[in-house]
Amino acid sequence: MTTTLPFSDIHIPVPGFGAMGLNSLMGTNLNLEQAEPVLQKAVDLGCTFWDTAVAYEAGVNEKLLGEFIQKHGIREKLFVASKCGYTVFSKQPVVTNSPAHIREYLEGTIERLGFTPDLYYLHRIDPNTPLEESITALDELRRAGKTKYIGLSECSAATLRKANSIAKIDAVQAEYSAFETLHERSGLIETSKELGIAFVAFSPLGHGWLVDDFAYKSPDDFALDDFRRSVPKFQGENFYKNKAIVDEIKKLATRKSCTVAQIALAWVAV
Repeated sequence: MTTTLPFSDIHIPVPGFGAMGLNSLMGTNLNLEQAEPVLQKAVDLGCTFWDTAVAYEAGVNEKLLGEFIQKHGIREKLFVASKCGYTVFSKQPVVTNSPAHIREYLEGTIERLGFTPDLYYLHRIDPNTPLEESITALDELRRAGKTKYIGLSECSAATLRKANSIAKIDAVQAEYSAFETLHERSGLIETSKELGIAFVAFSPLGHGWLVDDFAYKSPDDFALDDFRRSVPKFQGENFYKNKAIVDEIKKLATRKSCTVAQIALAWVAV
């Protein structure tokens, strides 16, 4: 089942599909043939708001989505978001929001996808680049038709408000789930509503916790290149305490004749 997320002039079906886990940071590295059934299932279910980033395997994730979309001729069915903000092609990647970086990386995104993205975010906020420079650069690219909408990811409420005073911000992305409720208190959700900015919750399934078939029995089960090895909620005693919470949610799902994921997504939607 899908609902919609309002942007300034359109409504986008949600929940969306975060593509990072196909080949980046979660111990998996799927090629097009391996990823195809997953992507096709998303389309079949009406899950057509897709999210990628240059930082996901240094653009390989974008290219994977682009190849699938072009192969099946479904560009018009999808709303595709990507992000820049990390110097992922350098030996020591750092966060940057310089206008030159934004312009260069958006052109690279367009080349890898094979089309202009619908939404382009700053993946993280660079404190060394004034918002007046970075947001103006994004706005100029939007006006030039390089992207339809612009957004910020993982920013504060104050940063969002200031950015929106420079140019209209269409979306803000932040982690939000039953396991991560910070932004109920940080003011980010409230500020986005006040300013008419779409709030896009990423990791609504808690990076994998909130599913029925969570395959990991201990912190040591994560692949060596799985970023969850460095996330506190998946480490030490926290792992087992959180697993116990999920077990209780599973009992609720059984009583409601639904899945854990359905409960998690419904919780975010409310």
